Amino acid sequence: MDAATRELLVPVHGVLMTKPLAETWEDVKRFQARPDDVVIATYPKAGTTWASEILDMIYCEGDKEKCRRDTIYNRVPYLEFQIQGMPSGVDQLNATPSPRLVKTHLPIQMMPDSFWEKNAKVIYVARNAKDLAVSYYFFHLTVSPLPQPESWDVFLYNYMKGNVCYGSWHDHAKGWWEKRHDHQILYLFYEDMKEDPEREIRKMLKFLEKDMSDDIVKKIVHLTSFDVMKNNDMVNYKTLPSEVMDQTITPFMRKGIAGDWKNHFTVAQNEKFDEDYERKMEGSGLHFRTEI
Repeated sequence: MDAATRELLVPVHGVLMTKPLAETWEDVKRFQARPDDVVIATYPKAGTTWASEILDMIYCEGDKEKCRRDTIYNRVPYLEFQIQGMPSGVDQLNATPSPRLVKTHLPIQMMPDSFWEKNAKVIYVARNAKDLAVSYYFFHLTVSPLPQPESWDVFLYNYMKGNVCYGSWHDHAKGWWEKRHDHQILYLFYEDMKEDPEREIRKMLKFLEKDMSDDIVKKIVHLTSFDVMKNNDMVNYKTLPSEVMDQTITPFMRKGIAGDWKNHFTVAQNEKFDEDYERKMEGSGLHFRTEI
């Protein structure tokens, strides 16, 4: 993929975003939420597609065929999505009948006000910063709208500084955490979902005030497992054109595990990262597991 054709990032309210999104930011800001919207909010590569598929399964009561009606990015439109030649996320959502599932990677301070005015529910999934850094690096290698990383070392440096698309992971995770009691926000952890998906799905059901039989819950656990989703073309993004996402470099659904960072961080990188992390997360009350 030609690095010269890659988009440069530009700041929107102090947070780096792709240029097409920055140019259409007002459309996102003015977006009108509905009271029965359910938002899946994450920093990129924190289990967004997994949580989206779980929620669509919940809304379809575990019906596998209903969940194959379309690709995940059409079933759960991405609010701020903006790529030339494709429908914007705002346009997709405006055309979607209620109840809508809405995907976003926006930090909480950039969410359209209408979500809070309409008291919409948000499920936020957070993933430990080290595994996320590795996953986000490989994602940059495959996705053309994002800048081509010079190297893993340079990417990690920029990620620690918040000089990547969607800005600082630390600010993102803390921002949603700090506001979780001010709005209808369920804050979940990727590592907890890996450890016991059934327990975390039951938390979602309680939050959504939905009853579901044990059999259907267990069915959803199976259908949204990594191995099943990896082979499901409705969720593995293989339907996207290769000029947008080149999965010959690395698959979109790469490993889906906790602890892969150990295969990529050097001892020196890890020490520097830990020192920086402790300083930025001190007093937040947030605790992540970097392995299970």
